[in-house]
Amino acid sequence: MPFSIFSRLLGMLFVLLVLGGCQSSLMVAPTTEAEPKATADKALVVFMRPSSLGGAVQSSVYDTRAEGNDVFAGVVSSKSKVAYLAEPGEHLFMVVSENADFLAANLEAGKRYYVLVAPRMGVWRARFSLLPIRNDASAKEGLQSKQFRAWDESTEWMVIGPKANSWYQDNIDSIRARKLDYLPKWQNKSAADKAERTLRSVDGI
Repeated sequence: MPFSIFSRLLGMLFVLLVLGGCQSSLMVAPTTEAEPKATADKALVVFMRPSSLGGAVQSSVYDTRAEGNDVFAGVVSSKSKVAYLAEPGEHLFMVVSENADFLAANLEAGKRYYVLVAPRMGVWRARFSLLPIRNDASAKEGLQSKQFRAWDESTEWMVIGPKANSWYQDNIDSIRARKLDYLPKWQNKSAADKAERTLRSVDGI
């Protein structure tokens, strides 16, 4: 069997066995109506997925680490958003579904940042990309735009439920395999492409 076909079959198997376990029970509604906030020593990153495209496919997000101890930030379902408190400084976030995709970030403590979890059609199911939402009045889909306000209003807050961390530990090998498969593609991007896929410190509010 040609390697490319074999690789695609493995990708499908990953979706069915791993992401198929990403049931909505992994994420639950928050117990308080208060919105998450950044703290004096940490930044808040909000991953939002307003699109209903690929609604049956879940997308899990991570704060990657060079040493491999990635941090599970949550599962972002259709019409939901997840908040993640992050240390200030440089980060590389990852979303995993049939594929893996990455977003660089340079965060400032005390600020809130927004990331769009954007679905697109994959080989077997929907794939996802992470896109920075700019704090720029001239940006078409920036924080000051009508589009962003619609996204914010149409998504509901979700938090990690009691089953989520055990799910992550059960599937960590498959998730790491996706990371190792797709990380070189990110690393080989041009400087200009990486700049477009970087959340800048000034994008926080």
